[in-house]
Amino acid sequence: MVSEFRLPALGADMESGTIVQWNVAPGDKVRRGQVVAVVETEKGAIDVEIFEDGVVRELVVPIGTNVPVGTVIARLESDARAVVTEPVPAAGPGPGPGARAKISPAARIRARELGVDISSLRGTGPDGAITIDDVDRARPTAAPAPQPGPTRVTSAEPQGAAPEGAAAGGMRDAIAAAMSRSKREIPHYYLSVTTDVTTATEWLSQRNAALPVTERLLFAALLVKAVALACRDVRGFSGFFRDGRYEESPAVHVGIAVALRGGGLIAPAIMDTADKPLPVLMEEFRQLVMRARAGRLRASELAAPTIVLTSLGDSAVDAVFPIIQPPQVAIVGAGPVVVRPWVVDGRVEPRSVVTLSLGADHRVTDGRLGAQFLARIAARVAAPAEL
Repeated sequence: MVSEFRLPALGADMESGTIVQWNVAPGDKVRRGQVVAVVETEKGAIDVEIFEDGVVRELVVPIGTNVPVGTVIARLESDARAVVTEPVPAAGPGPGPGARAKISPAARIRARELGVDISSLRGTGPDGAITIDDVDRARPTAAPAPQPGPTRVTSAEPQGAAPEGAAAGGMRDAIAAAMSRSKREIPHYYLSVTTDVTTATEWLSQRNAALPVTERLLFAALLVKAVALACRDVRGFSGFFRDGRYEESPAVHVGIAVALRGGGLIAPAIMDTADKPLPVLMEEFRQLVMRARAGRLRASELAAPTIVLTSLGDSAVDAVFPIIQPPQVAIVGAGPVVVRPWVVDGRVEPRSVVTLSLGADHRVTDGRLGAQFLARIAARVAAPAEL
């Protein structure tokens, strides 16, 4: 039985993508979750996984071709036991020498443009991965002209990137279009609460004091876990609004808004967030941010968020009121942790506080449920030892 593999949507702001690399060829067996292609979007170069087991029958879309979301890009024999006796020729060239090297997608694109043989390079990135900087250092003295093809945005890879604004232009345009559509189509309501997090910050300080830097927790990890658990406590905030109805997600995958160094924003998910211990969640948080900024995300991480958390960190503002990323129905914002005068048992004391905000879809929930949801996040953060 032949099945069709279509270009997936990697976020509400994605309308099309360009195939920049095939990791498989006709006749190859593939397993569900295997990265079979690299697709370039305004968010950068993304690893795309296959959705089922099978044998590649045909690669429909040639490398360098831009196609709309939903386009058939490959065909599979869905029975993994199938034998391809006469493989159908690929529509575009397969991976060349060194295609299996550990290299960021953006760096692979740069190497192809400059004519650099990546098999001869030694990577200086995480786990020995080849970065754009490694490719640029190895460029020939008289580099060949870039191959013709679609305009690219490489803001996900900071080394050698264009100045902010130029590199992020395509991404910002896509984000603006998606957010404009979100505000037109989703009846947003907003709530906020400022809550005392002194217990949490003191608990973090005590816990981190005896640990090496690589094992310390950030306050953001507490927020991520608190949001995930609050989604279980109060229903209606973790899921999708599709075809006129709300679909509750059976698992909570919290998306993390990551600002890219070259400009722009991306929100990949930490999978099954509510079920992970804080140390595991913190490590995945670090890895996710690192891979997002290196252009090494997977399609599933971009398509998976059931709710998004955006945090301002150390910004000099009190709160953020973000826009929902459809088809999600809620987004949580967090301002920086600041010290403010606070009334405790009738006395004014300096306390660490944070302002939490919620943007939610009025088709699914209302202000009363939203207030309960924010209250649960605050309560969860106030008891960090139970997260």
